[in-house]
Amino acid sequence: RERERERERERETRERERGQVLGSAAQTSTIMSSSHHILIGCVGKPNAGKSSFLNAATDAKAKVGNYSFTTIEPNVGVAMYPCECPCVRFNKTDRCKPKYGACVRGKRYVPVKVLDVAGLIPGASEGLGLGNKFLDDLRHADVLLHVVDSSGTTNAKGEPAEDYDPLLDVQWLREEVHSWIFMNLWKRWGNIVRRHTATSSTALFSMQQQLSGYGAKTSTIQKTLDALDLKDPCHMEEWGEAEVRRFVDAFIDARFPTVLVANKCDLKGAERNIARMCDRHGEENVVPSSALAECFLRRMKKQQYIQYEPGADDFVCSRDNPDVGLKAADEKVSHRLEHIRDLVLFRFSSTGVEDAIKRAVDLVGLIPVFPVKSLTTFSNDRSTGAFQDCVLVRPGTTMREVARMVCGEMDGQFAHVEDEHGMRMGEEDVVSSARNVFRVVKAATSTSSASTS
Repeated sequence: RERERERERERETRERERGQVLGSAAQTSTIMSSSHHILIGCVGKPNAGKSSFLNAATDAKAKVGNYSFTTIEPNVGVAMYPCECPCVRFNKTDRCKPKYGACVRGKRYVPVKVLDVAGLIPGASEGLGLGNKFLDDLRHADVLLHVVDSSGTTNAKGEPAEDYDPLLDVQWLREEVHSWIFMNLWKRWGNIVRRHTATSSTALFSMQQQLSGYGAKTSTIQKTLDALDLKDPCHMEEWGEAEVRRFVDAFIDARFPTVLVANKCDLKGAERNIARMCDRHGEENVVPSSALAECFLRRMKKQQYIQYEPGADDFVCSRDNPDVGLKAADEKVSHRLEHIRDLVLFRFSSTGVEDAIKRAVDLVGLIPVFPVKSLTTFSNDRSTGAFQDCVLVRPGTTMREVARMVCGEMDGQFAHVEDEHGMRMGEEDVVSSARNVFRVVKAATSTSSASTS
């Protein structure tokens, strides 16, 4: 019991120091379990650095080791998505007090879940390795961070190697996901087509019925059909294997948008491989990263050897400024700090961990919104704290839907929404990043006058 209490004290101390969860654990748990929040899946082969990335992004204690299947059960942590806080726009930075997450000089950190699942190897779709478990966990994710060993020092199975081509990892991971979905469709294709024809169903309805198990919504299927320029009447009975495979490819693009995290960017050969990855998959989809460097910098900050903020392009140590009151590092620590500064921060502008989280959320297109009760103080209760709440919503979300997220089922009490200037907004008006501060006004009841939430 004493060891458990000690671990709990250490966890609470770590959370206070990071400033990531300023509200109660219950508040954070409620927020993170909401249906409108995002789940980022951290995927890749064994030993690519998935667990190290999760530790760097969240301070979760995932197991790390140089052997296959270090992660057997999924590890879930809470990372911080950085975005602009409206406290700067309204000159309220001194009063901005998030209930959860943090605000640092106008930079808001919003909690998002990150899932690190069991290692994947070629043949997972046929049950090799921990493939079945991996693919089952994968369907819960909204967006993927594919952690790739950009140094080429591990082969497809995660075993030590030399000059392995990391582009092959990107290729076979997609092939495994494709095979997983395609085989599940193709073995039932005859029945699917017969039911589709007999019921005169639309392609949207038929494919939604078949792919709902992968977490696909109607909008996802519609996006897939649009990408292939398929419109009803769609003669699915004429589709052969090639047509079904094309549909699966388009579905993967719509359902599993992916950011490539080029991990171990400070090792020999990594820079050349990262350039090749950018050429093949687009620079906007590749994030150079060193998860171990981020972990080390955070640990040195905690031990008061450096001043460092996640996502920054440099740090400050006692050698840089003797007057900042930092501890003097020994030769070994100083050498490692300079290695990180030269080969990671100066070369790639950051360790890439925070940037990868931001790219993943931005790829889904989530919009941060800030509901308030007062358009004067921008608070949500009787305290003086401003912009206490922040919710991430998907593109196309209406004001009424946001009101339901913020207030729950309103049972006919919804009146209207007012923007930051007090202008009334329509129920079907869509949320945008330009109009993301608002208050929800409830209709008056027989026992009370109109109120706001």
